[in-house]
Amino acid sequence: MKQAISRLSISLTFSAKQDAEILLAHVTSATRSRLLAFGETILTEAQYSMLEALLTRREQGEPVAYLTGTREFWSLPLRVSTDTLIPRPDTECLVQSALDLLSNAPAKVLDLGTGNGAIALALASERPAWQITGVDRLHAAVALARDNANRLELSNVHFCVSDWYKKLNMQCYSLIVSNPPYIEADDPHLMGDIRFEPRSALVGGESGLENLAAICRGVGSHLLPGGWLVLEHGWRQGSAVRNLLAAAGLGKIYTIRDYGNNERVSQGQQLPIM
Repeated sequence: MKQAISRLSISLTFSAKQDAEILLAHVTSATRSRLLAFGETILTEAQYSMLEALLTRREQGEPVAYLTGTREFWSLPLRVSTDTLIPRPDTECLVQSALDLLSNAPAKVLDLGTGNGAIALALASERPAWQITGVDRLHAAVALARDNANRLELSNVHFCVSDWYKKLNMQCYSLIVSNPPYIEADDPHLMGDIRFEPRSALVGGESGLENLAAICRGVGSHLLPGGWLVLEHGWRQGSAVRNLLAAAGLGKIYTIRDYGNNERVSQGQQLPIM
């Protein structure tokens, strides 16, 4: 363990200890708590070779989630791949916002750009009476989301291929959620570990608002009266997204802050026709 931490400390100032623990647990199929409790771990030759390869890849900046193939989100162990975005803790703010809007009464819910299914699966685990649909334009992402649902034995969620609303016909929902690509094309943060994630899952056009605008433009045909649209966005995009929600004819518009106190999730309601 100490050797792995020391090696990663050269290139990773803040996360070396945590990363080394996760990789060693992955190689030995042990829990991190067990590794810490029993101190030094003797590796087989195969385990040592595997750890060496993973440490080399981590030193080059590859995210730990891609090295292990898993990431926990909303306390759910989810498989990830380089076809999808790695779920972020701040996206749990979107999940909580959605849960706060509707009870566990039966409802149809849509997750646009579902990726590995993190948001849809978190909602499904908390609201068994909801019928949740997750869509993504990538077949590989949909396959991964389905695999996660099967492993978690969540039967109230299904996934299909669609570029936003295109293949949903005239289906309407009580709740639509999305964490679309929203980073600006020239954002300087598209470096470091994030460079290993698919750019198509990160960048939302030159301004970062292209996908958010497309979702808002199409929501009127798919949101039931009284239904809600909940969107994750960049920390400087709150005002612009609120304007998009208003232009879509939604009311009761509100923005929630993330764990870092940044504007992160905005929502609006399809007001009933009077």
